[in-house]
Amino acid sequence: MTPDWKDQVAIVTGGASGIGFAVASKLHSLGVQTVLLDWNVEALEKAKSMLESQPLIIPTDVGEEVSVKSAVREAVQKFSRIDILFNSAGIVGQTNLKGHEADADDFDQVYRVNLKGSFLMCKAIIPHMLKRDYGRILLVASMAGKEGNAGMTAYSTTKAGVIGLTKTLGKDYADTGITVNSLAPAVIRTPILETMPQEQIDYMTAKIPMGRCGTLPEVVAMATFILSPESSFTTGFCFDLSGGRATY
Repeated sequence: MTPDWKDQVAIVTGGASGIGFAVASKLHSLGVQTVLLDWNVEALEKAKSMLESQPLIIPTDVGEEVSVKSAVREAVQKFSRIDILFNSAGIVGQTNLKGHEADADDFDQVYRVNLKGSFLMCKAIIPHMLKRDYGRILLVASMAGKEGNAGMTAYSTTKAGVIGLTKTLGKDYADTGITVNSLAPAVIRTPILETMPQEQIDYMTAKIPMGRCGTLPEVVAMATFILSPESSFTTGFCFDLSGGRATY
């Protein structure tokens, strides 16, 4: 039986700030039992204090399988189920560098969080969704993963990988009640922009026909639809949130 929002349990990675916290706040307001995962303990505590009927918070390194398994186990022990995964944890890494100038260690770290982290979270959570023949998984990719951003080799490459993971898992579980989709935003006004050179931000914004960044409420509205019980016939798809930038 398809659950109502208030029957559901959601895990949100990168849940302490930005897109993750915004979506977690919306789910929480709908009555979803919400579990916030993030590596930043201080930010997690602050996020917890900002939500009524405070959510479960679990400090987690999404790029480390032991940490991921432990977090999922703790969530299941408390709530007995997981219905939703919103995987927002991600890092930008080096920017404004050509491919041959990029540092290999930086590439490894961006891969570890963005792509390996997406895989590990899905690997740990899907078995619990299969037990109930129901689940909604939404992975945060990026417009950079579809079209590539100059100067962002590691970020663009790993976000393209997230889209590939989405398409594969969507097909793997298409005959179950589990949907797996991804979201490809263009530039969204979040704290992650503070880690990037203004030149890089200007380059990305200039590609958006609407001439502006996206907003968190716009991301939340689309994510909520994709994660809803009613969104049951779309899987393996990458939703654009690009202000007209997307070309395919």
